[in-house]
Amino acid sequence: MSLAAAAALGLAAVLALMGGVWAASLPLRDASLVDRFWGVGFIVVTAVYHAAYGLPAHGWPVLALVLLWGARLSLYLAWRSWGAGEDPRYRALREQGGPRWARRSLVSVFGLQAVALWLLSAPLLYAIARGSAEAWLSAPALLGAALFAAGWCYEAVADAQLARFRADPASRGRVLERGLWRYSRHPNYFGEILVWWGLWGFALAAGGWWTAFSPLLITALLARVTGVPLLEARLREGRPGYAEYAARTNALIPGPPRRRGEGRPGD
Repeated sequence: MSLAAAAALGLAAVLALMGGVWAASLPLRDASLVDRFWGVGFIVVTAVYHAAYGLPAHGWPVLALVLLWGARLSLYLAWRSWGAGEDPRYRALREQGGPRWARRSLVSVFGLQAVALWLLSAPLLYAIARGSAEAWLSAPALLGAALFAAGWCYEAVADAQLARFRADPASRGRVLERGLWRYSRHPNYFGEILVWWGLWGFALAAGGWWTAFSPLLITALLARVTGVPLLEARLREGRPGYAEYAARTNALIPGPPRRRGEGRPGD
């Protein structure tokens, strides 16, 4: 099967998935449901690619790693938001959209995320379509596996530390400065970036260097667009002490806390 044909199957699958999630969100009045299916979407599209090429042996590790990452992320987000209602970001969009929000959200939220998910899955498609068992023993694949493992563990530990902090009533209104959060303000995002560069390593091992746009885009989005900037704006505005924490702690790349008066190295 050609790459174009397999990619078309993947796009159809994620559009169908997000269409179903959109339908489920209507009676719940909760468009933030889409975030909980982000990881699931990558599992679905990777499984479609794997099936499209006849379940090759070299594709099973790719699917297993995506399943490990996607299932943890979706289950964590579902658990964290259980009973909390619609995320404030989507609530604001709903208010701006007015009575036509339901139809608009199908395209502007669910459809957009489906297409973004599909585009970002390019390294997974190439690793399955053009990979081989021998490629798994190459330097790019081994480095990719190491980056994935480091990123997955880093992100999982960061999320667990944040969940424990939020569950403690004594933490209300305070800033988490312990554990991995002592060394960067967004260690979960840092782990996520490592995961995607690790997955790209498997595509690189198969000759798909051009799929680097996927981890580059994820890095840019988390560091400069939808990740750090949006969350920082909200935290600086509503969390006492956050500005001081930010002044001594790197945003993304872990590093030792700075002393008062020290310069801020680029991070």
